[in-house]
Amino acid sequence: MRPPSSLGPGRAVPSGRLNRMLRFGGMAAGVAGAALGEGARQMAGGKRPSLSDVLLTPATALRVTDELARLRGAAMKMGQLLSMDAGEMLPPELADILARLRAEARPMPPAQLEAALNRRWGRGWEANFARFDREPMAAASIGQVHRAVTTDGHELAIKVQYPGVARSIDSDLDNVSGLLKLSGALPKSLEIEPLLTEAKRQLHEEADYVREAAQMARFAALVADDARFVTPEPYAPLLRADVLPMTLLQGRPIETLASADQAVRDEVVARLLELTLRELFEFGLMQTDPNFANYLHAPDGRIVLLDFGATREIAPLTAEAYRGLLRAGLSGDREATIAAAMRVGFFDERLVERQGAVVNDIFDLTMAPLRQAGPFDFGDPSVVRALRERGMAFAEDRDVWKAPPPDLMFVQRKLGGMYLLAARLKARVDVRALMSAYA
Repeated sequence: MRPPSSLGPGRAVPSGRLNRMLRFGGMAAGVAGAALGEGARQMAGGKRPSLSDVLLTPATALRVTDELARLRGAAMKMGQLLSMDAGEMLPPELADILARLRAEARPMPPAQLEAALNRRWGRGWEANFARFDREPMAAASIGQVHRAVTTDGHELAIKVQYPGVARSIDSDLDNVSGLLKLSGALPKSLEIEPLLTEAKRQLHEEADYVREAAQMARFAALVADDARFVTPEPYAPLLRADVLPMTLLQGRPIETLASADQAVRDEVVARLLELTLRELFEFGLMQTDPNFANYLHAPDGRIVLLDFGATREIAPLTAEAYRGLLRAGLSGDREATIAAAMRVGFFDERLVERQGAVVNDIFDLTMAPLRQAGPFDFGDPSVVRALRERGMAFAEDRDVWKAPPPDLMFVQRKLGGMYLLAARLKARVDVRALMSAYA
């Protein structure tokens, strides 16, 4: 979620299905009109433009970004996920649309907030509080967070869901999928329906705050033996399906540790990597949203874990497949590692046949932390740069794109997010030692 200093003025969230459908329709019509104009302009200049040439323009990018940000909910959430997970594989203009969504969350205006709380808590709800800050602490794609103190002294962070978000998930994602297909950014051979179905399921779960409260308590029990972490506790008396009150925990945003001492950065990243491994191999339960805003560094040095809406169970077969990949990587056997990666579901034989040299390069790069004795320097920009270059080679060969298994998609989202955080903090961690314990 975005901090208060960058939230900007409130913007009403379109809540009715018809209202949201009309906005998508208006956006599509506006994009189509802009495309016709751009196509005519290019043809007048002697060019024969492709569909993506006329759809993916800076003006169109701004139009789509602004409208998805206004809609919030699943439309904005899906854009944010794609910008994190697939931004390097999409055309630059479309990647720009999606990347902008990470910074476009706006809070509800006060009247819409008041109506939402009246509906869930009843009129006169203010009597429950000695203090309720109507200016939100943070805002994101699905809801915004307010600070409050109850009359009996509980300091709370209260997450309030935007109106209509849960009801609009399926239609929003269908509309976003339609826009992606229209853009020509996705190859016709790519079957995105299984991913779309899984994304809908995941977002329905994230929009269920009663479920999130239960997952929060469940996760707290799993890390209770580790004093290095702390989680909030749900405040049951005011819990509703779309209002989640929890204990307020203080801390600085995790990414601000980039200016901290090297030892602090190394320790924090090592803790989070170890926790991720425990989630995968011990808990069978993983918080799969690696958004940096979901982690705080408390004044006492503990790591605050936030936002459990994306928590999902990991199938034992998935965990064992990753364990096999881990063992192969630690052994340094490239062929065994690639075979293990195929069993997990990263790619298939077609990709190895067509891009064998690139596959070898990528696995040499990704397995480097496992093969290195002693600390691996995540701050080395050459590794990320090389991975991006090799990844673009895959992206350009659109005939071999395939949808990953859903479990793999969410686990990789978490692992990739941890790598990005480690790179952001320029941490140095003995990855081989951490992972050897789980091989």
